[in-house]
Amino acid sequence: MYISSETPEQTDNRLRKVIQTSELKIYDVEYFFKECPIEKFELDERALAIVRDEEVWSFLIPSESSETENFKLFSFHFKDGLDNSGFVGWLASTIKRELGTGVFVVCGQNTRRGGIFDYWGCPASIADDVIELVRKLRD
Repeated sequence: MYISSETPEQTDNRLRKVIQTSELKIYDVEYFFKECPIEKFELDERALAIVRDEEVWSFLIPSESSETENFKLFSFHFKDGLDNSGFVGWLASTIKRELGTGVFVVCGQNTRRGGIFDYWGCPASIADDVIELVRKLRD
């Protein structure tokens, strides 16, 4: 992870370059978090991400119902060698400021594809606006 000293304007310019050069994927289907008690773990191979706390495993899987809290997902793989530190806070703050919604982010690591990658989730009800904003930031 890079440690840098820069002005807010320099940070904004750097992170705009990061989003413009990243690989963006927008997922066609909605996703939700399926919970499973810790002691009853069974891998769900549809899961894009699996996290846990002291009580449950939480699987991010394609939505099975309109009755669940569903999210639209998009992901970023970053260009190798670019300093993407601060990206999550920058983009999440921009989305909140511009659209009023929060997001969630689950990160992973793929060394072959530049290191850290992010899955982003936003409420399905405002997904079109979030995706439009992300695309605008990439232009």
